[in-house]
Amino acid sequence: MNPERRKFVLFGLVAGICLVLDQITKYVVRETIKPLGYAGRQVIDEHFVLRFSENTGVAFGMLQSLPGGRVILTIVALFALFLVVQYLRRTDPSHTRLQWGLGLVAGGALGNLVDRIALGGVTDFLVVDLGFWPLNPWPAFNVADAALVIGVGIMAIDMARAPKSEAKPDDGAAVGAKRG
Repeated sequence: MNPERRKFVLFGLVAGICLVLDQITKYVVRETIKPLGYAGRQVIDEHFVLRFSENTGVAFGMLQSLPGGRVILTIVALFALFLVVQYLRRTDPSHTRLQWGLGLVAGGALGNLVDRIALGGVTDFLVVDLGFWPLNPWPAFNVADAALVIGVGIMAIDMARAPKSEAKPDDGAAVGAKRG
């Protein structure tokens, strides 16, 4: 398999696995945790709780009352996915870490997009409360949200570690600079 094709396969596998894990966990939560009500199920005392929550807005419940929000947020997500694929097309096939990050971002975006289209809102269920700000408690999130954050983090690290391209001075400018 050529390197150019390999980057799309890696991206697709990461995005696909993320999407499947996200949708399976959300289905299980809707079937088993939702009936428990607000209390949910404590996993580690009150520090880690599985609690069903439906988010019709964006991250952390913002913009839930946005008129036409479902359509607007769907369009924004589709545009973001388009940009991710365009960015992937321009990446060097040897930058596998970046391809992993882009795959996580795409898989997370797709996971929440599927919920938004099929259910009208995104299923959130992971609640972390470590007793100090900002984790006191952190707003409910899901596997897709975690994948998005990790993917963006990987992309940021990859971009920060990328070797800086050296500017090649024009021959005339280089000669002039040496004389002065």
